Amino acid sequence: MKYNSKITGWGNEALGFLKELNYLIIFNDNAPKELAEISVLHEKSKLNGDIERGDTLIIGEKAFEITAVGEEARNTFNQLGHATLNFSGGDEPFLPGHIMLYGEDALTEEDIQKGISISIF
Repeated sequence: MKYNSKITGWGNEALGFLKELNYLIIFNDNAPKELAEISVLHEKSKLNGDIERGDTLIIGEKAFEITAVGEEARNTFNQLGHATLNFSGGDEPFLPGHIMLYGEDALTEEDIQKGISISIF
């Protein structure tokens, strides 16, 4: 396991990104107020190894293959627990801070609950 954390909350605007754009912005739960408003917050946890294409990211009980990792996402995730999780798949990140994900089952707003795990294997 490269990473394991739990969702602690989210800002008023965070789940709108999932519904409208198919992505989530995540941050450690010590994010500044203005960033917390647009983010799903999670416990600060240690990243054990680089996030790589082919890894699996699990949110709750839904698994997603990591299909691409932006260069900036590696850095910000390690330092701040921050990245944009983009559920559109694809071999290239849309932006440097994106982690591209593909899964059989779509992540929905109802899947985001306090206390569920975010893990990377």
